[in-house]
Amino acid sequence: MRAVLHVDMDAFYASVEQHENPALRGQPVIVGGGSLRGVVAAASYEVRRYGVHSAMPTREALARCPHAIVVKPRMGRYKEVSNEVFAVFHEFTSQVEGLSLDEAFLDVTGSRALFGEPVAIARAIKERILARTGLTASVGVAHNKLLAKIASDLRKPDGLVVIAPDEVAAMLDPLPIRRLSGIGAKTAARLEECGLHTLGQLRAASDSVLWPLFGRYTQRVRERAAGIDERPVIADWQEKQVSAEETFETDLRRREELAAELAKLADRVGVRLRAKELMAASVTVKIRRRDFTTYTRSRSFAPPTAETATVLAIARQLLDGWLAEQPRAAVRLLGVGVSHLSPAAQLDLFAAPDAAAARKPPPRATARIDPTLDRIRERFGSAAVQRASSLERPDKVDGFTGVHRRR
Repeated sequence: MRAVLHVDMDAFYASVEQHENPALRGQPVIVGGGSLRGVVAAASYEVRRYGVHSAMPTREALARCPHAIVVKPRMGRYKEVSNEVFAVFHEFTSQVEGLSLDEAFLDVTGSRALFGEPVAIARAIKERILARTGLTASVGVAHNKLLAKIASDLRKPDGLVVIAPDEVAAMLDPLPIRRLSGIGAKTAARLEECGLHTLGQLRAASDSVLWPLFGRYTQRVRERAAGIDERPVIADWQEKQVSAEETFETDLRRREELAAELAKLADRVGVRLRAKELMAASVTVKIRRRDFTTYTRSRSFAPPTAETATVLAIARQLLDGWLAEQPRAAVRLLGVGVSHLSPAAQLDLFAAPDAAAARKPPPRATARIDPTLDRIRERFGSAAVQRASSLERPDKVDGFTGVHRRR
């Protein structure tokens, strides 16, 4: 039988900050934007007692816990610590499926001969993580991914929970339906209106109750409520998206302001794509209005590219289309993402980009500019040079290729 672990670092970003700054230990810590317009990226367990959680607006979080300490995220540092954690995982198995910087599935079925039973492996992983990083992790042990993930969340922080095959029904049936990944808040509310509050009730519910909610996925939902999951742990997980987004201090309405911010975001995405030696074949624009209603607009193209100009040209078209639908909307957040990623080495170097997508300027011009700007920023910092398109009032230079130097 398979042996799967789900390892989840406890309040990862906040725990890193508390570990490295003794003054923050035992304090209610919020990691997030440095303004009331931002959102909570992570919340320490001390502040969670006040109902604060990740993705909550900072303003609401501080209303619930006025004495909370807000810390600006240090993504570079979190990535470094994450690398140490994942290095521990790979000491026990090559079958590691990373879900984020602080979370992964591990298939340790083939590791038992070297390291013992799954529970012993889980304990050893927790001990090594603590010894090397000073941080705690919660681990779920089961025979599939679904159960391992549920188990890791049952006894946080610093938990270790095992769900044995003959204990699945006893462990799952009393749990609230919101424990089941994939059941969102709205769906959970509708299920509760139907009198279904636990996974046991969901598993036993009739088609007449579930079909109006889940349609052809009804049987799959029932199986998941019973702990059935055949998904394999997929090693060498590949990145699915590269993105950048910004929450603004003040809502933006003017098209010129939005265009400038969009250009900055597309530039950041382009830099990250090239640093990872990836190409993208789809662009997505994310827009959030003042009332938190969120919209996405996407477009695919061929062949793939890592050129900032192409990403920006498509992002502009998508944003313009949305603005035509909602010309006076106040925009709280704007984001640009690219997906359908592939290694740069796999590209046909002589393929011409999609003319409708890129238009101006010609790809050969931008292909020379991108690496030049990347090298300047790598040497002098990200603020050393800007594209004119990211300025609200460009100084009469080409919108894609001009640069504005800070004095």
